[in-house]
Amino acid sequence: MPLIPEEPQIHESAQGPRVTPATGRTAPTPRPVPGPRPAAPSRPGRPGPARPTPPVQRTARDAAATKPGPSGPAAPAAPQIQLLPASAEGALDAAEEAVDLLLESGRAPGDILVITTGDPHPWAAHELSFGEASYWAQHDAGDDVFYTDAAVASRAASRPVVVVAVNGGADGTAATALPLAHSRAGALLIVCGDPQQINSVLGAGV
Repeated sequence: MPLIPEEPQIHESAQGPRVTPATGRTAPTPRPVPGPRPAAPSRPGRPGPARPTPPVQRTARDAAATKPGPSGPAAPAAPQIQLLPASAEGALDAAEEAVDLLLESGRAPGDILVITTGDPHPWAAHELSFGEASYWAQHDAGDDVFYTDAAVASRAASRPVVVVAVNGGADGTAATALPLAHSRAGALLIVCGDPQQINSVLGAGV
């Protein structure tokens, strides 16, 4: 008996729509599963404001480390001291030379105060002849070198440079004048006189 060849098996997906035997309606074709949505294209135009970076969170330990502590007033710097050896007779001339050098180096005349322990400077003697009011008015103006005697030097205000001529005077005058001059000098104190006498005073606390 001859063999009847079997019909080829066709995959279900290759067949057309299936007919349901009961109703005769075609089976719905399965809907594809939607994939991920493409990203929306960027809109042209002005860029929006940049979002600020959030501040760094500090720990309590960091805050304590950066918190400034109480600061007191800074102590004023002590003036530099220069000693120009001179005799009592030559101390005033040495002081005059020191003033000339200061002015030549660029110091303003109003920066300089000169104190004498013995005879007053000729300028001071001349200005005092017009009265103390006129004399101290020139001091208050601060426009020129001011010369004063150690006995009244406490009335003088501080200046950047103070020059002291230890040119005699009563015993103990230098011991009083040098500490006063030191307190009036802002940056520089120049002392003209006997080195031994000056060092004994300076070493005692100036």
